[in-house]
This record gives sequence, C-alpha cells and structure tokens, in this order.
Amino acid sequence: MINVILQAGAAAGQAGQTGSSWSFLLMLVLMFGVMYLFMIRPQRKQQKQLEEMRNSLKKGDKVITAGGIYGTVADIDGNTVLVKVDGEVKIRVDKSSINRDMTGEQPAQGEKK
Repeated sequence: MINVILQAGAAAGQAGQTGSSWSFLLMLVLMFGVMYLFMIRPQRKQQKQLEEMRNSLKKGDKVITAGGIYGTVADIDGNTVLVKVDGEVKIRVDKSSINRDMTGEQPAQGEKK
C-alpha cells in the first residue's frame, strides 16, 4: 500500500516538474532580455558615440585624455593624436585614450574664459 502511494506521489511530482522547467526557462530568458535592454544596449550605444567622436576629431579641437590631460589637437596621424598641452609642449597619445571633446562646451563657472 505504501509503495503504491509513493509511486503515485513520484509520478505527480514528475508531471509538476515539466511545468516548472518551462517557467524557469521563461524566467531565464526574461532576465537576459532585461539585462540586455538596461545594460548591454546602452553601453554599446555609448561606445559607438565615443568612436564616432574620435573619428571626427580635427585640428584645433579641445580634448581630455583618459589620464585627465586637457589639451588641443595639433595633428592627427592614423591612430595617434598630437595634443598641445601648454605653450609649445606637445604629447603624442593614442586616439583611443581621448575621452571627451570639449570644443563646443562652455567653461565651468569658476574657470577663466
């Protein structure tokens, strides 16, 4: 008698597991979809904008490098950019280290014009 009850319970448990596996799979797909919408997609958009900005650099643009160095683009040669830092001081940096184009931005309130 106990064997019959245990076998019936096991059969019912197996039938219930197939439904829960579908719901688990659906939950997993939804989780990856939400992660794509809120994390991966905006990051790709930001990387694309940064790449477009780097490709559109020209002489005279004011930029900030990844190291926090402010300067003006003096020359562009392939993947390197010659940045005029102060007076006649120029440094050559990789184009991928340019983080921001400050040409069109207004100076901060405390800075001189």
